[in-house]
Amino acid sequence: MTIKEAQEIVDKWINTTGIRYFNELTNTAMLMEEVGEVARIMARQYGEQSFKKSDTEVNLADEMADVLFVLICLANQTNIDLTAALVKNLEKKSIRDADRHKNNEKLK
Repeated sequence: MTIKEAQEIVDKWINTTGIRYFNELTNTAMLMEEVGEVARIMARQYGEQSFKKSDTEVNLADEMADVLFVLICLANQTNIDLTAALVKNLEKKSIRDADRHKNNEKLK
């Protein structure tokens, strides 16, 4: 699935099963909530925190998909083509960081 196809699939799902998009502010808050759920799992699985009994059914892939879903919703609502935005962002990073990471002693 391409990013464009994902945006189309999410839009179709929202306008049928989801009825309509939540407003942009609600979706921004939901995005923060979903990112927090990813952070919680990461802190426990890869960091020093331990899992709680209530964390037994965590699924990192599913939580990341929730983040992506809400981000796609926001992109659709604000008329952003995520494919074009990612291409432009990678071009910017390639120019800006052409030597930055190569010369970073912390990465050697």
